[in-house]
Amino acid sequence: MMTDPNKAHHVAEWATIRQTSREIAEAIFEVAKYDEKLAEAIWEQQGNNDVLELAFAKTQDDVLTWDNKTIERRNV
Repeated sequence: MMTDPNKAHHVAEWATIRQTSREIAEAIFEVAKYDEKLAEAIWEQQGNNDVLELAFAKTQDDVLTWDNKTIERRNV
């Protein structure tokens, strides 16, 4: 979980605009080392396994969304 409130707010807003689960957005930014251009490129790929593994490690949920598409834990 992010500790910097400014980064956390930005990522939450970024996730909402892109219809993406916050956990996936957080994982994207972590993998991108908070480089927004790289984060956008990763998001456009829609299915990066490193991101998905990190995202599911952040939650107990079995389903997350990436660009309004359902991603199930069992498929990662």
